[in-house]
Amino acid sequence: MNRAAAITVIMSVCTILLRSGPFLLFSKDREIPRYLLFLGEKLPRAIIGMLVIYCLRSVSFAAKPWGIPETVSLAAVVLLQIFRRNSLLSILGGTVICMFLVQAVF
Repeated sequence: MNRAAAITVIMSVCTILLRSGPFLLFSKDREIPRYLLFLGEKLPRAIIGMLVIYCLRSVSFAAKPWGIPETVSLAAVVLLQIFRRNSLLSILGGTVICMFLVQAVF
């Protein structure tokens, strides 16, 4: 087995164990701890916020195009999410708008 195949197998096994771990640890008989319920409620929003900050970290509002493509795309994502409640549509729409603005307009 070559190195790339071995790495792929190890990563696959780790992913399967991490994904199935909560189901194995918390069966129907056992109650889920309150702190895990809290994390499950709060972490998705925090992670999305961190991803937005990470994506916008290198945008320069002082130089052309002054962050316009990113700002318009971010507004489109927020509006699509508010009105359509479809994450895939929001992400795809924001990406298409940003790429169009960067490639064709600015």
